[in-house]
Amino acid sequence: MNTTPRRLTRGIGIALVVALGLTACGSGGEDSPDSASPEEIRAALEEGGSITVWAWEPTLAQTVADFQELHPAVEVELVNVGTGDDQYSALQNAHSAGSGGPDVAQIEYFALGQFSVSGAVSDLSGFGASELEDLFSPGPWNAVAGGGEVHALPMDSGPMAFFYNQDLFDEHGIEVPTTWDEYLDAARALQAADPDVYITSDNGDAGLMTSLVWQAGGRPFSVDGTSVGIDFSDEGTTRYLEIWQQLLDEDLLSPITSWTDEWYQGMADGRIASLATGAWMPANLSSGVPSGEGAWRVAPLPQWAEGETAEAENGGSGLAVPTASGDKLLAYAFIDYVTTGEGVGTRLDAGAFPATVADLESEEFLSTELPYFGGQQANQVFADAAAGVADDWSYLPYQAYANSIFNDTVGQAYVSDLPLTDALGRWEDGLRSYGVDQGFDVD
Repeated sequence: MNTTPRRLTRGIGIALVVALGLTACGSGGEDSPDSASPEEIRAALEEGGSITVWAWEPTLAQTVADFQELHPAVEVELVNVGTGDDQYSALQNAHSAGSGGPDVAQIEYFALGQFSVSGAVSDLSGFGASELEDLFSPGPWNAVAGGGEVHALPMDSGPMAFFYNQDLFDEHGIEVPTTWDEYLDAARALQAADPDVYITSDNGDAGLMTSLVWQAGGRPFSVDGTSVGIDFSDEGTTRYLEIWQQLLDEDLLSPITSWTDEWYQGMADGRIASLATGAWMPANLSSGVPSGEGAWRVAPLPQWAEGETAEAENGGSGLAVPTASGDKLLAYAFIDYVTTGEGVGTRLDAGAFPATVADLESEEFLSTELPYFGGQQANQVFADAAAGVADDWSYLPYQAYANSIFNDTVGQAYVSDLPLTDALGRWEDGLRSYGVDQGFDVD
């Protein structure tokens, strides 16, 4: 099950444009300590109290109920104030006002930086979070930790895989690609066999582009405190651009807009043959393309060079404790329960994809046969991908804004003759200008 709404797991198109500010606004939570021993946290659970959780993730409802049953003195109010950009705007406003915010907030990995750099979320190291690194796969952990601080605990992950309609590939005698060069050839072969069939749909997706650049070894963003580096001339980005420019030049990408009803219909009727995305996708296919059960399969993501084993993440979110939380001990106890305790099993039973190594390596998880994929043990593919994710990727500390202007810059290459390299240059110019305006030192 996709544990983040399908519109948001891609991490694109967010309309959130906020003035970040590089210092915390509103202190809040002065009476709630920023560190505590396990004994103090247990005592807080026995004493009880109430916390508010802002989240949209559906498996949390049962997790909250279980947590309250385990700790009857604690009341947890689960509130959906809106997904993604709606919640982020509300959270930023509460931070600026110093009141009105939650004790726990769900934040997607790509957006977490804007809240940590502005001081809106707590460093959880003092509660023992820094000792949990080995519990999580490298991609999610790297997204929440850095600079000696931990700003959230990973709730799920999105290691990437290649989802494809095996019946369609078999019908046209096309091999499943293992490299992106083979992917390009497969795209050509599908179009030659049937002009109405495309290998995938891509109208300009910031999340997809950054994930594939990540997999290709590109590291266009670097962050050190308030110093930000932006460089799209690296080898990994160039690898991506070379393949994707050919896909665009040869009209090999479906014009159907992703994540629409027509997109799901295109996968159902065979006009869209595959997609590369996160491991949360199976539930979306099951609900959005029910007629595809038995026809679709999962394979490892194509590699940028034969023999490589590079992977990347796409999507996922963590649970953070805002600095203005009135009860950080109970807040931390809750997110620890959800992400490392019994709550993990509850959420997995409801279809969440784990960020925890123990679950990713468990025989029960790996051997599960997924009916949608013809009984394939697809979790093995996802788990292998999770283990291979490079842990040195950085998002911009204002990635939400970056994604919001992607379609107006890079997206123009998908609807005109503008080369991708030139479109990417426009995106870089916008990111540099915005970063400087927000007080960052941009190189």
